[in-house]
Amino acid sequence: MIFIVVKFQTKPEWTDRWPDLVRPFTEATREEPGNLWFEWSRSLEDENTFVLVEAFTDEGAGPHVNSAHFAQAMKDMPQALASTPKIVSRQVDGNGWDTMGELSVD
Repeated sequence: MIFIVVKFQTKPEWTDRWPDLVRPFTEATREEPGNLWFEWSRSLEDENTFVLVEAFTDEGAGPHVNSAHFAQAMKDMPQALASTPKIVSRQVDGNGWDTMGELSVD
């Protein structure tokens, strides 16, 4: 699977509106056949930082970046960003979340 983490630094005046701005992109991506997950979080240290954790099947990443909703998001997002997003994108073994071995809840 392709595992991706992206950090987005929003302009302060866009921070509260960021979820609405990315909602169409998020909803369309989650409907893609090759999408395994597409989840947003907000930093506890910096309210203007959002983190996107996403995963695709090996075959799903290409269609994602070539989709119309991806192209539209790349046009819509810059107005709200304070800097270029930071990304980690890797091919990893597996096809989903594993149980954490170091911590178990009964």
